[in-house]
Amino acid sequence: MKLSVVIPVFNEAENLQPFYKKLKEALSKFSHEYEIIFVDDGSSDNSSEVLKKTASGDQRVLLIKFNRNYGQTQALYAGFQKAKGDIIVTLDADLQNNPEDIQGLIEKLMDTHSDVISGWRYPRKDSISRRIVSAIANYMISKICGLKLHDYGCTLKVYRSKYIKDLKLYGEMHRFIPAFIHWNGGKVIEMKVSHGPRVHGKSSYGMGRIHRVILDLITTKFLTTYSTKPIHVFGTPGLVSIAVAIIMAVYVVIRKVYMGGEWMSPLFFVSVFLAGLGLILIFMGIIAEITVRIYFAQKDYLPYKIDEE
Repeated sequence: MKLSVVIPVFNEAENLQPFYKKLKEALSKFSHEYEIIFVDDGSSDNSSEVLKKTASGDQRVLLIKFNRNYGQTQALYAGFQKAKGDIIVTLDADLQNNPEDIQGLIEKLMDTHSDVISGWRYPRKDSISRRIVSAIANYMISKICGLKLHDYGCTLKVYRSKYIKDLKLYGEMHRFIPAFIHWNGGKVIEMKVSHGPRVHGKSSYGMGRIHRVILDLITTKFLTTYSTKPIHVFGTPGLVSIAVAIIMAVYVVIRKVYMGGEWMSPLFFVSVFLAGLGLILIFMGIIAEITVRIYFAQKDYLPYKIDEE
């Protein structure tokens, strides 16, 4: 068994040397072969130079440097594409994740025959406001994705590579990887890990990312639930809109015939609008269905995965 450790890095120059030392100490306890993949996500400090100096001469270390800042999702994705291990570990380089927890996570993965062990930072060493926002976000994600986790945002996770290699990641979707794997039939378990305060540098996460998370959450829900049946997304509200339009139109006719009402009333125009809106939504669903079928046909897509045959 080979282990791949993927570490996204962005402006962590002061933390990299002590982090690398702690990581090597933790990995030295393993009898398995391992590799370390640092992905410099376009750091504006001297993180890249520190990485080259710190890991020089270590044949187990691979350095990837982006030409600019693309975000943690892209950094992790680049590391996943280069990883050769049967098991992939991800963690941050800011020293808030403890490399000593890796062994416990891997043991949990093996003992429970799981596909993902997701870290749960407990107790968490962040401000109260940040913990409250995180708790709300984790609750929303758990409800919408159908996988209850206390800490989707914890980078410290252990994956079986067979589930990682097929993932296509973009936006801020790195936090939803457990949900994607759960949707694909993988077994996801949560485990408490230690969490330290940030000593050097500044966190890249804040309130400004909330709207991105919400939008990516909507995209994730669509991909995991309706990617093979988009007509259900557009067609259902379209049918509801048409049904309401018919009810309104019938009422307008009854009112005209039996109550002496007017044809040209606000209700008449609202019913025409709703009927048109419903037809547009249904046609959008049909177009989406055709697009999805063409896409999957080109990719030789199968809507299922086989474990044994």
